Amino acid sequence: MIMAKSFFTAVVHLEDDIYVAECPEVGTVSQGPTIEEAIENLKEATELYLEEFFVDRFN
Repeated sequence: MIMAKSFFTAVVHLEDDIYVAECPEVGTVSQGPTIEEAIENLKEATELYLEEFFVDRFN
């Protein structure tokens, strides 16, 4: 199966003392103690969400 590479937006803001990262195109949200960790966590959450969505939607 060939997968196309997609690019999404990450909007990051500081909430209290934790960084919150959001992908507005997909609707996933994650967090982390640093900007880098928040973005990495968001990537993982978005990948998992899209894997599940496409498995449910197209099988």
